[in-house]
Amino acid sequence: MEIRIYYEDTDAAGVVYHANYIKYLERARTEFFRRHGFMVAKLADEGFVFPVVRIEMDFKAPALHDDLLTVETDPVRVGGSSFTLNQKILRKRDNKTLADAFVTLACISREHKARRIPLAIRQFLASGSATR
Repeated sequence: MEIRIYYEDTDAAGVVYHANYIKYLERARTEFFRRHGFMVAKLADEGFVFPVVRIEMDFKAPALHDDLLTVETDPVRVGGSSFTLNQKILRKRDNKTLADAFVTLACISREHKARRIPLAIRQFLASGSATR
């Protein structure tokens, strides 16, 4: 997924404000699933919600106004009711990694109770073909 950096994304120092990286990761995860036929809103309507329960992120270099970024999303672990993705934010012009994150999501019901990830999603994430 590509993201253009606008002035509104930056802080007083002219670099992307750190919290915005989390928004970019969220958008990329949603698009990652959409590209592979899984609609997050439809899953929620069916009673499968996937909140983030952990993020570990290393900031490696700043993104600046007007940069074009790409976000790569790759599954690294799939369990019965949670999974972890490695998400990298790269500057498109030189392919430099700006941020590297491991994001763990749980599968819960609308009542906030843990539940198993639907089989089709578990298989997709574990297949090795679920990249980017």
